[in-house]
Order: sequence, then structure tokens, then C-alpha cells
Amino acid sequence: MSGRFAPRPVTRTTVRDGDTTVPPQTPREPPAGTQAGPARTRTWTPPWPLDLGLVLGPLRRGPADPTFRTTPDGAFWRTSRTPAGPGTLRVAARGGAVEATAWGEGAEQLLDQLPPLLGSLDDPSAFEPRHRVVAETWRRRPGLRLGRTGQVLESLIPSILEQKVTTDEAYRAWRLLLRKYGEPAPGPVDGRMHVMPCPRTWSLIPSWEWHRAGVDSKRSATILRAVRVARRLEEASEMPLVEASARLQLIPGIGPWTAAETLQRSNGAPDAVSVGDYHLPSMVGYALAGDRDADDEAMLELLAPYAGQRHRAARLILLSGTTPPRRAPRMTPRNIAAL
Repeated sequence: MSGRFAPRPVTRTTVRDGDTTVPPQTPREPPAGTQAGPARTRTWTPPWPLDLGLVLGPLRRGPADPTFRTTPDGAFWRTSRTPAGPGTLRVAARGGAVEATAWGEGAEQLLDQLPPLLGSLDDPSAFEPRHRVVAETWRRRPGLRLGRTGQVLESLIPSILEQKVTTDEAYRAWRLLLRKYGEPAPGPVDGRMHVMPCPRTWSLIPSWEWHRAGVDSKRSATILRAVRVARRLEEASEMPLVEASARLQLIPGIGPWTAAETLQRSNGAPDAVSVGDYHLPSMVGYALAGDRDADDEAMLELLAPYAGQRHRAARLILLSGTTPPRRAPRMTPRNIAAL
């Protein structure tokens, strides 16, 4: 029988609940030049001091994030799946100006959204420091702005992966899933960067691949529910904070913490405080009142004078370096893949 029939590509597999489509895997490193396309450029001069590291830093999910990297020349690179398609953006500060270069189908949109990404829609004039630690950090960090990506899903999915696990576990899962199912990023990135998968690809990831990445069934099920209504969730990027948070929390498995972590990045929301965070209440309590045992209720009471700007105040507290001393070893990461 050898040679009589050409082998069929394997695109389906059978699991206990029936047939599940397995998306074809893209090659890790496409041939040089096939993904670059013409580069587009833009120069923008912000009318205020700007620290690219402070503004873009929250978009990075760990030191080996496939969607984010920094280079020795001081440039920041990030990938994004825009409505126009995937794109890669390189941003670097030159004097008082910002030079940006973009590649891919989403290049034009990434350049159009450059000012909001770097905080042009942020209004820190409404912020008034009311504690010494906050005031001192505010004075030392004049380049802090709250950027807005305008993309909900690309911040929502990694935030779901970070639910109730250590950051190392969440970063590992994000890295493994993107390297296997994400698209190679357009531009001169040498195959080291990837664009987040589209909603359909997320929905087709087999259960055992979630398991291998260390993602339990609760978090993977939440992501699957979210990508099924991706278009409706993306509408939250244009909503006020309360309505946007309510829209995200309609999805079972998404609570106040996940919604806040998402909207801080997608909407640049200055009041989206991360209620339910494992470390934040003790850090805020220790910095503002010397209370390392503060809970969410105590944290919100301490942040009440910053109503409308509570996330900005929390960012400044974290940047101050005023953190309570450790009393116990770090949490031991679980190895879900070994279960």
C-alpha cells in the first residue's frame, strides 16, 4: 500500500467529549524577509516629560514575554493584534521626541495609536498627593503617564492567567502558549517575538496543551468564554470605567481584580484599583499607615482621598520601594503539568 495514498494532514483529534479541532502550528522561525514588509515611521513630541519604561513597563508579562522586548539601544518593542491585523511596534526616545517604527498589517493603526499608548489621554493634573511617600515619588517620577492600548483581549487573557497563581507560573504559561499558537511577529525580530493568537485559535487549543502550560481548567474555561464574545469585550475600551468593568465581569470567572488589571492597560483607567490582589493591600497599608496586615477594605479606606486617581496612587506607592519586610518564604509554584 506504500505510496498509493498521500497522507492526510492531521487537523483533528478525538477526546472524551468528542472531536476537537487542533489549529495547525506555525513555524517558529519563518524564512527571513517573508514577514517584514515595508516599515512605516512616525515621530511624535510629547509636551511633557516622558519615561518610556514607566509607561510601557506594565504591558510586559515577564522577562521573556514573546510580545515585548527591550534592546541595548534603549528601544522598546511590542506586538499587537489590531483590528487591521497583526503588527510590531518599535519605540525609542531621541532627545525630547519619540521615534516609532511599525511593521505588518496593523502598522498604520499602531502608529495612529502611539500618543494614547504613551499617555496623551491621561490627565495627571487631577491628581493631588496627600501622603509623604506618594508626594516624594510623584516628584521623582515626572515621566509617569498611564498609557492606553485600546485592546482589551490582549490584556485580559494574561490577567486571567495570573489569577491565584505566582507570577512565574503565569508568565511561563503566557510564554509557552504564545510561542506555540501565536503568529511570528512581522518585522526584523528574528523569530523571537510573536503576536497573540486570534480569538478562534485560542478557542481551539486542546485541553492537554493548557495542562502542559500549567493552566488549570478554571482559568482556561474563563479564557474560552471570553474569546467567544471577544468583539463585545473589545467595546469596553471605549466605555467609562464602571460600565467597562461591568461588561468584563459578565463573563463567569472574571472578577473585580481581573477587570481592573485589564482596564488599567487597555483604557488607561486612573481609578481602576486592583481589589483582591495578594500583595497590594499590605503594600499600600504599610506605605501609608505602617499597617502590613491591611486588607482590601483598609486599602480602599486609605486610598479614599485619591478617589478617581486610586490606580495612579497605587502605582506611585509600588514605585516608591516602600514595602513591608518579608515574614515568610515565597509561595512555592505548583506544577500543574505534572499532575
